[in-house]
Amino acid sequence: MTSATTQAPRAQRGASSSLPPRVVVVTRATEFDQLLRRHGTPQQAEFFLRTREQALTPIRDRHERLAAALQHVMSVVPASWRKTRVDRGDLDRFLFEPEDVVVALGQDGLVANLAKYLEGQPVVGLNPDRQLFEGVLVPHDPDDAEELLHAAAGDDAPCERRSMVAAQLDDGQELLALNEIFVGHRSHQSARYRIQFGEFEEQQSSSGLIVSSGTGATGWAKSIARSRATSLPLPAPCDRSLAFFVREAWPSVATGASCVEGILDGNDALEIVSRMDDGGSIFGDGIEADRVEFGWGRRVRIHLAQTVLHLVR
Repeated sequence: MTSATTQAPRAQRGASSSLPPRVVVVTRATEFDQLLRRHGTPQQAEFFLRTREQALTPIRDRHERLAAALQHVMSVVPASWRKTRVDRGDLDRFLFEPEDVVVALGQDGLVANLAKYLEGQPVVGLNPDRQLFEGVLVPHDPDDAEELLHAAAGDDAPCERRSMVAAQLDDGQELLALNEIFVGHRSHQSARYRIQFGEFEEQQSSSGLIVSSGTGATGWAKSIARSRATSLPLPAPCDRSLAFFVREAWPSVATGASCVEGILDGNDALEIVSRMDDGGSIFGDGIEADRVEFGWGRRVRIHLAQTVLHLVR
């Protein structure tokens, strides 16, 4: 188990650079934004919602709370620093710099969305609406942004080093995830594959499997663990270990259900070979749009990632 907190890793990220820090504020479109894209005007959106016995006012109010928080955060960035804003949908086209201080303003999922694009930059999670977002990964109030930004940029902010999951495919592709990696069929069909865990090997047919970090252990993995009343100890967010769960493994003359959960420590890995002619899929953190095809004969090795998320506390 690793220490829960450490100092922000500025020295490892290019402290010798003459460039001032850059604050990168990551947000995602609100429900109000999405309604306007679909219907064009607030009046049209309101009419649409009324026909379904819903109201625009609470949706607009949530949007305005986020907008106010965003305006405040951008206003407290020192004049000598650089700053920019990135939408979640543009992260795969955005180039982070070593000097960046990254701000996730919104729901917890934003932190998971951006974690795989970072290489040690500190992340400040700001929660603009505590009535809407739980705040596990965005624990701070926007009013504290100025102090947090200075601390993160100056190495004074304690950071949690949250473990991540890596999936390495036999063609060289790699997926990173903060919560979990899913392997299975992209439809509701059974996923067929060969699983190898240590010296144990088995052909399986199941609803797929997940490999979860300690961060993910508060979500999907926890739900699976509770439903099967397992005694398997789930890792904590900063533990250098992972948990895996096979979902609804089906025992038959050709498939088994003996290897359905376990812990991956250190250099341990779970190896999966696909037996799916079509529809095999691997994705991370619930983002199916970023899936990798996993057709018959392909192999994936899932293990602890060397990369960790530096979450400012």
